[in-house]
Parts: sequence; structure tokens; C-alpha cells
Amino acid sequence: LVMAVIKLHGHPISTATAMVLCCLNEKEVEYDFAIVELSAGAHKQPQYLALNPFGVVPTIQDGDLTLFESRAIVKYLAKKYKGQGADLLGNTLAEQALVEQWCEVEGHSFFPPASTILFQTVLRPLRGGTTDEAVVEINIGKLNKVLDIYEERLSKSKYLAGDFFSLADLQHLPWTQYLVTACKKGDLISSRKHVNAWWEDISSR
Repeated sequence: LVMAVIKLHGHPISTATAMVLCCLNEKEVEYDFAIVELSAGAHKQPQYLALNPFGVVPTIQDGDLTLFESRAIVKYLAKKYKGQGADLLGNTLAEQALVEQWCEVEGHSFFPPASTILFQTVLRPLRGGTTDEAVVEINIGKLNKVLDIYEERLSKSKYLAGDFFSLADLQHLPWTQYLVTACKKGDLISSRKHVNAWWEDISSR
């Protein structure tokens, strides 16, 4: 019996797709990668909307299951393939709770300012607009507060949820990569000793 390979619909430039790719690779899962041509508007076509009515990437198909929302997808993959690759969930109930907690922090505290900075500094100019520096400054301020909390946390444990690499760390990979490279905001990371060590560790995976 041949196991159906997971099919990932997405695009490499999409941070949310990159998050799922990171997870598939950590879990050593075989997958088919179907490129959704965003520039051609393929994500808004009926064929794709039948998979994901919100018309955003990524979406996975695993047998009869169709799943969208990158954070839901990585959680599903981490649970389904618990016995292989890196364990991204924690073993004890307490560890799992801490992973959940820091995943929530990423989604609610880290992602909003990071994505706003990316939109303002990179995406808006690409689309012919101009960067609103005031908005960038406000969001750098928000991110500084979050990263100060990370610095304190990472002075006590190697990773966000403890001394093991988890979804909490993985979810930060795509956005932080863009912040450091495309947005030229690497000083947000490098200026903090423990955050910097953590970033060098997780980004080298």
C-alpha cells in the first residue's frame, strides 16, 4: 500500500509557505510542492478557491483532508508525524503548554509588527508605493519590546519553550529571515546577545 504523499500548494516567496516547508523538512516528511503562481493571481482562481476559500497560500492536501492556515498546518504535521524527525511539540503536558504559549506569542505579538515592517519597507515600494517611516518606527518600537522579553526568556533557556527546538521557534523562521535580509533590520536581533545566539542556532537548521 503506497502512502499518499502530502501535497503542499504555495509559493517559496510566501513566508507562510516557508513556515510549512520548514516543518515538513524538520519532520522529514515527503511532499509534493505545487507552486501557486501568485503574480498571475492563481490563488484567486476558482480551482484554488475550492481548496482555500480565503484565496491565500499555503494549503495542504493529505488524503481526504484539506487544511489551510500555516500555523494550523504545522501543528497538524507535528502531531501526525510525532515519531519522526525533530519533536516540535514537547513531551510533557507542561512542555506542550509552553510550546503553545510561545506559538501564541509569535502569532499575536511578534508577527503583527514584523509583517507590518516587511510590508512597509519591501512590499509597498515593490508595488509602486512609498514606505511610511512613521509606521515602521512604531512597529520597530513594538518589536523591540517583544524582543526584550525574548532576550530575558532566552537568557534562561536555549529555546523559547525550553531546552528543545519546537514549533514556537520554527514559526519565527520566515519572518525573522525577511527582517534580517530584505528589511535590513538585523540589528534588532544582533543587538541582543541571547536572541542573536538563538537566531544563529535556529536559522542554521
